[in-house]
Amino acid sequence: MTSSPTWLITGCSTGLGRAFAEAVLARGHNAVVTARDVAAVQDLADAHPASALAVALDVTDDAQVAAAVAAAIERFGGVDVLVNNAGYGYRAAVEEGEDEAVRRLFETHVFGTVRTIKAVLPGMRARRSGTIVNLSSIGARLSPEGSGYYSAVKAAIEALTLSLRKEVAPLGITAMVVEPGGFRTDFAGRSLTQAAEPIADYAETAGRRRKEAGTGHGTQPGDPAEAARALITAVESEHPPFMLLLGNDASTGFRAALDALRTEVDEWEALSRSTDFA
Repeated sequence: MTSSPTWLITGCSTGLGRAFAEAVLARGHNAVVTARDVAAVQDLADAHPASALAVALDVTDDAQVAAAVAAAIERFGGVDVLVNNAGYGYRAAVEEGEDEAVRRLFETHVFGTVRTIKAVLPGMRARRSGTIVNLSSIGARLSPEGSGYYSAVKAAIEALTLSLRKEVAPLGITAMVVEPGGFRTDFAGRSLTQAAEPIADYAETAGRRRKEAGTGHGTQPGDPAEAARALITAVESEHPPFMLLLGNDASTGFRAALDALRTEVDEWEALSRSTDFA
């Protein structure tokens, strides 16, 4: 193993993934930078020939996941930090959601994350060290109309990560979730997909979040470079958090959702506690 830690980051072609890769490399760490089209990340490897390796990776492909981890081991000796960033947005009312599109969303976000975790854990367990970072979204907390499926995949990732964190902590491995708010990336532009056939009854709820109705792309408050700096700080801290919120909007939204949930739990507490055997 080289003296510098090695990061494997999925989805580095644009957005937060590219920002993470650039920051890691600027810090002098090694990075396996990946994208479905390896040409989209080759410039990162060319700019850092000693510390970056560009690899084609579609996280829905078992063979490509195995090959990416094998390449990391061959070049750098192993993976110290895995960042599961690959993914995309999908908007639809729950009734509008297309079966194949929803399956593909889960295949990418949830099962893709599981694939990479399983691929790096044997090496991390052998070394009794490592960090796994799984990208979620403030959407997992807020569940806006029209984002039910996207919120669902991110909520699944959070639950999976919390169990994983408890399982691997005794082995010297950390698992954590990152919940970004709105960042100035392609997420709400090129990377956003949606149901093809809107239903008129949802025009005033889910319909307000369709791409053609959106006005926020390009004006999001979050700076991807600052998100990358924050992520590295958290990963390198003595006690990394389970959940790292990124952005003022994420922090504010999370607290509001938590307060609303606590209020409702309090309101219904007597009924909740009435169901045990007397």
